[in-house]
Amino acid sequence: MSLELGITTFVENTPDAITGKLLSPEIRFKNLLEEVELAEQVGLDVFGIGEHHRPDFLASAPSVILAAAAARTITIRLCSAVSVLSSDDPVRVYQDFATLDLLSNGRAEIIAGRGSFTESFPLFGNNFEHYNELFEEKLKLLLQVRDAEKVTWKGKFRSPIENRGVYPRSMQQPLPVWVGVGGSPESVHRAASLGLPMTVAIIGGEPKAFVSLIDYYRSTSESMGNEDKNIRLCINSHGYVAENPSNARDEFYPYYQQVMSKIGMERGWPPMSRAQYDSLCSPKGAVVVGSAQEVVDKILYEYQLFKMDRFLIQFSVGTLPHSKMMKAIELFGDKVAPAVKKAIASM
Repeated sequence: MSLELGITTFVENTPDAITGKLLSPEIRFKNLLEEVELAEQVGLDVFGIGEHHRPDFLASAPSVILAAAAARTITIRLCSAVSVLSSDDPVRVYQDFATLDLLSNGRAEIIAGRGSFTESFPLFGNNFEHYNELFEEKLKLLLQVRDAEKVTWKGKFRSPIENRGVYPRSMQQPLPVWVGVGGSPESVHRAASLGLPMTVAIIGGEPKAFVSLIDYYRSTSESMGNEDKNIRLCINSHGYVAENPSNARDEFYPYYQQVMSKIGMERGWPPMSRAQYDSLCSPKGAVVVGSAQEVVDKILYEYQLFKMDRFLIQFSVGTLPHSKMMKAIELFGDKVAPAVKKAIASM
């Protein structure tokens, strides 16, 4: 038994919640690449970059950013987290990540999702009313392109393809494709029915609420005869690690509160309160914040619930000072990851 550990980000660029300072995009990207390099140096397994099309996020082209990271790393796996496949062209997504796979010597992965924001739909000429249908059709096309060099295909939302080759081909065969889900049984069933590994974002409430959903994924996968190697689970969570628990919670709160309250305002939710935040940070809450030992304990608690294969943590919910981000990555790699892996190996 083993567990891969890593970091995800949307390369948010928000004003510092304490000083109000906003970094230039070029400085934020410079900092990001230093974060990826450090993640590899401290032995983490995965670095994921998600896709958004909003002014407060810089990652509208994850494959481009990951290619820059590939040139500065050797071993760490590089994935999207997620690629908003519903509003993109699956042929182009495959080409981008096949290219990344070649540049990184076989370290690329795609996490395909429907997207938690709507901006990309009108931007690329898609109707949000077709949210589910777009993803269903485009995911199937992505898998067909991944699995065959020559493609003949016809669907509802894209012009047909008649015996066309798609190049370059990825180094990994097949190029790993995960399905990212937020918690709907329909999304879980889709991942299982297609024989794909699944990534679940747990960013609110209590993780134990997701146990039945994950049991459903595994039982459905097994009933469909999927190979064990494809029945893989990744848990994505918000979090932060610092030298001691009070520092961790206090340091992370202003940045987390700023971003979650802004999103909440857009969606008609009340602002995030300190009491809500502290509840989320409690031993059985969804946000993984604390000292290295507290973060170890929380990941092991979730491992007992889910027996996941991968755990990815998003430190950059708001733009933390770069020095604090680097320290969090260092602690996560040097203290948290070895302790978690040692504990799991002995189970």
